[in-house]
Amino acid sequence: MSQRLVPDELWALVEPLIPPAMERPQGGGRARTDPRAVLTAIVFVLTSGCAWRHLPPSFGVSVPTAHWTFTEWTEAGLWRQLHQAVLDELGGQGLIDWSRAVLDGASIRVNKGGGLTGRSPVDRGKPGSKIHVLSDRAGLPLTVAISAANIHDSHALKPLVNALPAIRSRRGPRRRKRTKLHADKAYDIPALRDWLRQRRIIPRIARKGIESSEKLGKHRWVIERTIAWLTGYRRLSIRYERKPSHYLAFLTLGAAITCHKKLTK
Repeated sequence: MSQRLVPDELWALVEPLIPPAMERPQGGGRARTDPRAVLTAIVFVLTSGCAWRHLPPSFGVSVPTAHWTFTEWTEAGLWRQLHQAVLDELGGQGLIDWSRAVLDGASIRVNKGGGLTGRSPVDRGKPGSKIHVLSDRAGLPLTVAISAANIHDSHALKPLVNALPAIRSRRGPRRRKRTKLHADKAYDIPALRDWLRQRRIIPRIARKGIESSEKLGKHRWVIERTIAWLTGYRRLSIRYERKPSHYLAFLTLGAAITCHKKLTK
């Protein structure tokens, strides 16, 4: 199962990024569990959606150790670094399509409450969050974010574009700018269009009352597929984490694994 969940190629990218083990708050230090076994357990939780307490003992990692290490690695920024490393591999091989970016979001039901939650307008006012994704033309998730479900989608545009990392390219310097950005009518705000043009990004946003969203459908369907890929990881389909940082950690890990699958094809 370790090879299936964490293949050698993925582990080769993760291993140099593993931070040194920290001491527990109680003090006294602790023996370091095999980090690959811990990562395999974390990926299993992501893909299966199981609760930490139901983690099978066959992984050779205790439940407290798996959860504590997940928290430790999240605080160290491991998942963002891994996502960057995978994107650099893709960019170095010319597998990222820079011609356009596509942006969208989706509402997620919240199970236990916590930060960045709000009344979902698409789920009868029940508590929810939103995931926001910016992808390349082929649907590779380049940046991800979360917000409360009652926050308008348009508020995610600037943070996602600003968070786009400088990615290694096959030739020349690192790249981070797209030439076009496709989005639906939720992002049709003049100030956002101006903001994109100032950054030399051509807005391809459906205009309210003028254009049908179907006109952009030939480009935007890829982001809907990307969101479906991400919510296919069962830990992401419903938010169980009270801490937003933990849910974002799983979302970022899911994006990194999704991008890594492109490398293995």
